[in-house]
Amino acid sequence: MSIKHYLVWIGLLILTACGHKKNKPIAVEGKVKKDVISFAPKVTGRILKIFVTEGQTVKKGDTLALLDVPEVSAKIAQAQGAVNAAAAQEQMARHGATADQMKQLQAKYRGLKEQYAFAQKSFARATNMYNDSLMSPQAYDEVYAKLQGAKAQYDAVVAELDDVKKGTRIEKVEMASGQASQAKGALQEANVAYSERYIIATNDMEIETISLNTGELATAGFALFNGYIPGSTWFRFTIPESSIAAYKKDQQVQVQVVYNKEVLSGSILYIKQLTRYADITTAYPDYQLQDAVYEIKVKPTDTTKAQNVLVNANVLLK
Repeated sequence: MSIKHYLVWIGLLILTACGHKKNKPIAVEGKVKKDVISFAPKVTGRILKIFVTEGQTVKKGDTLALLDVPEVSAKIAQAQGAVNAAAAQEQMARHGATADQMKQLQAKYRGLKEQYAFAQKSFARATNMYNDSLMSPQAYDEVYAKLQGAKAQYDAVVAELDDVKKGTRIEKVEMASGQASQAKGALQEANVAYSERYIIATNDMEIETISLNTGELATAGFALFNGYIPGSTWFRFTIPESSIAAYKKDQQVQVQVVYNKEVLSGSILYIKQLTRYADITTAYPDYQLQDAVYEIKVKPTDTTKAQNVLVNANVLLK
């Protein structure tokens, strides 16, 4: 065989091979996905203990972590004091002041009167110092604010004492009752916030990551536990407009996992168009620039078999 004939023969083989390669159907590449879920505390606190580990599957209602929230404990004490005070005010409004309550109220009146008088003297001295440029405007404003606060407290106790002496109006009784209800609501809210120191799973979850460690501060709303909903595995593919006609909603397809060659059956759940700059799953897309790009979501028929497939692993749509 001459060299010329040999080269012609080699060329024919190359053309034939190229023709076979061109006609060979190319599987569409995609990714394994799962529905993501996260759990975050509703209150800010320091993590005392974490009861789960990464990779663990938890059930709805399981306790994930315990927080230390001393601020909420202080709010409970404050709210309880407000409830007691409001209840006493309501009783006073309904039944009038007793002799002991009148003594307490008069003692409160004398104390606030002295505070107001002292605030007036302090403000007078501060005014002289300010006029002589011996006091800064900031310090002068602070003294004035204290005077106004003392005056407001004094005026309030004077009005309260007058009401007790004259007898309580029905509007005052209703107002005291409303304040008591408001204080009880604040106490209830504080108790609910205190119960939130336990982070409880609201859904089954495969924990992928735990963002913080014991002793660190977890802020309200920060995702402390991240993972996937069990049994939510699905496959995502991106198809160009030129090839989308081969796929229909509810169509039965075969999906092959690349890393272990496992073939899974499934059906096309939906086909939707992606925006121009949307994420393209296919590693090496082969389409014209003017083509629209569509996302295909495939739901596996056997979810139990599919749940062991690694997230974001490559798959092929056959």
